[in-house]
Amino acid sequence: MNTYIELNNMSFYAYHGVLPQETITGNKFEVNLKLKYDFTDSFDTDDVRDTISYADVYDIVKREMQIPSKLLEHVAGRIFNSLKEEFEGITIIELRVSKLNPPVNGEVAKADIIITE
Repeated sequence: MNTYIELNNMSFYAYHGVLPQETITGNKFEVNLKLKYDFTDSFDTDDVRDTISYADVYDIVKREMQIPSKLLEHVAGRIFNSLKEEFEGITIIELRVSKLNPPVNGEVAKADIIITE
């Protein structure tokens, strides 16, 4: 049996970007996350210790999003590494960090960085 935990459309206002103006004015970001984790024991125990707390996962993502970075790749890598360190039982992570309305010479809804393992 495969079991997953997903947190979708987490929304953050942060100060990531290469351009100096991005670090001053900030931008909206979205994070989507899927974690493969065996939480089948919680089916019987009804105990949060047998799963991963959504609140704890969110707090890790929020903490890393609050640290300004030039590259989304850097932000995504920090989130990925922090989740792997905090929750040893995770076997697969699918992570998407999106910058909404990125500063490009044209109309783009969002730019995504995707990490899967």
